[in-house]
Amino acid sequence: MSGIKLSICIPTYNREAFLRNSLTYCENDYKFDFPFEIVICDNASTDGTQQVVEEFIGRGLPIRYFKRESNAGALANVTSTLRLGRGEYLIYLADDDILIADAVADTIRYLDNNPEVTCAHAPWFFYDEVAKNDIAKFYNVEEDRKFAHGSFGEVFQYMFERHIFPEIAIYRSSPLRSAWTPREFCFYPFPFLAHFLDQGAIAFLQRPFYRSIANSAIVRDRQQEGTNDVMTSWDRYRGGLEYFLYTGAKRGALNLTPEARLKYDEMCKIFTLNRMAVAFRFWAARKNFIKAYELYTRIVWGGMLDHPEIRPFRERLPLMVAIQTLVSEVNAAIGINTLLLAGFTEITALENLMRELGLSERVKVTKELSDSPLECTAVFVSVERDREYFVALGYLPNLVFHEHDLARHILM
Repeated sequence: MSGIKLSICIPTYNREAFLRNSLTYCENDYKFDFPFEIVICDNASTDGTQQVVEEFIGRGLPIRYFKRESNAGALANVTSTLRLGRGEYLIYLADDDILIADAVADTIRYLDNNPEVTCAHAPWFFYDEVAKNDIAKFYNVEEDRKFAHGSFGEVFQYMFERHIFPEIAIYRSSPLRSAWTPREFCFYPFPFLAHFLDQGAIAFLQRPFYRSIANSAIVRDRQQEGTNDVMTSWDRYRGGLEYFLYTGAKRGALNLTPEARLKYDEMCKIFTLNRMAVAFRFWAARKNFIKAYELYTRIVWGGMLDHPEIRPFRERLPLMVAIQTLVSEVNAAIGINTLLLAGFTEITALENLMRELGLSERVKVTKELSDSPLECTAVFVSVERDREYFVALGYLPNLVFHEHDLARHILM
């Protein structure tokens, strides 16, 4: 045995400023009464990542650093950090997030005192690093819960009721060797948890030990991979749940009568629709109303017409989708450099809305007939009968739009 109690596993790639910030927290705040190590796997960074790591090694942080010769992709790098850890326990740490050291130590004590538990999960905080305060918890655990080896039905019900994503945990190293298998179509935390539950008990603890930085002091408004997952990965979420249930069924822990199968399928559907509704809000907040409407149709078909994530956007969604459809069609048409707004008395507000919804700066907006070649001009008419007038003048017929053309496909 290595004598290391905990491996903190950090994959990274070309994020020296974030990594420096993370290691500064490690240096200042992570005071444990047991031996620990920091395993950093560098996916062939070309910035100053290696120099940052060497600096902290020189200052005494117990870092083991591995650097690839070529980038192997994010999934391989995460796998590497977990496989290279020597600790009795392992925890994944994103290179821009923070551990809560005393809560980590409490969780390690819990695992020491409950040797049958293969992994201990907990909710995590979204953290404002600028204001130095916690914004919210991802999910709630009212009291510490231990689930017995193989209790798939009970764990699935628990996750469904609390809308739990079992992403943040401290893992016992020995079962991790066969539990961690990368997945593409099934969101990995659910299969991961299934394989731990297949080897022993698992726990959900009340106290968070992880902070996911939502507002960074290093770079404001940065892209987060977790946000991208929320916006696109609902089918992978469902796939992960189905993987979990499949594993339980194959182990004989779930009695899949036709009625039980229908019940579990409905639970998977509801869980997924709730994630799609969150994705709807994210797309609408990014002003991509066309994608938001696509999700809207699926969410409403699923029976969630009055979902609280949708409600604030429903009244203005048709107009936003119609205008953004016009914008996207004009942007996409090769050679179009002018948009004529015919019959509109005040175009400034309309142009501003179009620009806000993505109209290219290369497209000039005008309300007057211009010298631009007809084949380079799109037209938006306020009166439907004017469409034929502009087509008769020689404007391209599929680039003369009326609101009816843009809105008839929007069914609310």
